[in-house]
Amino acid sequence: MILERYFGRRFFMSFMAVTITMIVIMGLIDLMDELGDFPELAFGQVLGIVLLKLPEAYYEIIPLVMILASVALFLRLARSSEMVVLRASGRSALRGLLAPAAVALAIGLLGLAVGNPLVAATAKRHHDLVNSYSGRTYSDLAIASEGLWLRQGGTAGQTVIYAARSSSDLSTLYGPSFYDFAPDGQPLRRISANTARLEAGAWLLEDAKIWDLAENINPEATARQEAQLSVPSDLTQDRILDSFGSPEYIPIWELPKFIDQLEEAGFSARRYAIWFQSELAQPVFLVALVLISAALTMGHTRGANVGLSVLTAVLLGFGLHYVRNFAHILGENGQLPILLAAWAPPVASLFIGLGILLHLEDG
Repeated sequence: MILERYFGRRFFMSFMAVTITMIVIMGLIDLMDELGDFPELAFGQVLGIVLLKLPEAYYEIIPLVMILASVALFLRLARSSEMVVLRASGRSALRGLLAPAAVALAIGLLGLAVGNPLVAATAKRHHDLVNSYSGRTYSDLAIASEGLWLRQGGTAGQTVIYAARSSSDLSTLYGPSFYDFAPDGQPLRRISANTARLEAGAWLLEDAKIWDLAENINPEATARQEAQLSVPSDLTQDRILDSFGSPEYIPIWELPKFIDQLEEAGFSARRYAIWFQSELAQPVFLVALVLISAALTMGHTRGANVGLSVLTAVLLGFGLHYVRNFAHILGENGQLPILLAAWAPPVASLFIGLGILLHLEDG
C-alpha cells in the first residue's frame, strides 16, 4: 500500500494547489466586480459578499479543478519517469490510478455530504444580502398540501393569492383566489377565477367572480361575474421562482422531503429531482475526469506532443462537462427521464476513460 499512498498523497497535494490558486483568482476577480457594483458600501461589507459567494463559485468549477489537478500530477509523474518505473516493475499503470481515483471519489463524497449544505447556506445568504443592499424585494411564497400561497403588495395594500395548483413554470395558476387588503389590514375584495395567467405587469383572470368586502355591504348581493379581468401585479415569473427557492439553496439532505412536499401539493418537482440526482452522480463524474486526464497525459513525455495531449484532455473534460449540463437541461424540460439525464453522462464518461486507458495501456 506504500505506492498507493504515495500516488494518493501526490494527487491530493496537486488538487489542493489548484484549489488554492483558483480560489485566490476568483476571489480577486469577484472583489473587483463587487466593489464596482456597490461603491457606497464599506470594504468589509463588500468582502463579506465575496466570501459568501466563493463557496458556490468554487463548487461549480470542481470538475475543472479535478481536470487540472490530474493533468498536473500525471505530467509530473511522466517527466520524472515514475510511470515508466511503475510499468518496469511489472505493475500495470491502472494500478497506479487506483489511489488518485479513490481520492477523487472521496473528494466527491465529501463535497456531497459537507460541501453541498455549506454552499446552500452561503449561496442563500449571499442572495439575500445582495438583494437587501440593492433594495430589491421579493414575494413571499408558501407551499402546503392544499395548494400554493403568494403575496404581492405595495403602498396601496397587500394581495394574498391562493391556488390549488399551478403550471410547472408557475406562470399559470389554476383555481386561484385573490384577497385584497388595505394598508391597515382591512379586507377590500375577493376574486375567484378559473385560471390566472401572469403577463407583463398583471394577472389575466378567466371566468372571474368579484366580491366587494367593504363594510355595510352584502358581498354576495353585490358580487359580479367577469369573463376576463386584469389584476395589476409587480410580480414576474423570475421573482416567483426566486421565492420558490432555487435547488442550489436547498441542502442535499433536505431535497427528498422538499420534493415529496411539492408533489403532494400537486406541483412539478422535476427541476429539484434532476438537481438531486445530478448531485448524487457528481462523485462518479469526478472519477471519470481523473481517468480521462490520466489516459491522455501519463505516457512518457520524450518524443510526445505534451501540449497537444494536455489540450486534448482539457477539451475532452470540458466537452463531457457541457454534455452533462445539456442532459441536465433536457431532463428539466422533460425530454429525458430524470435518472437517464442525471446518470448517463457521468457513467458514459467513466467508460470512455476506462476505454482510453485499456486501449493505450501496454503493461
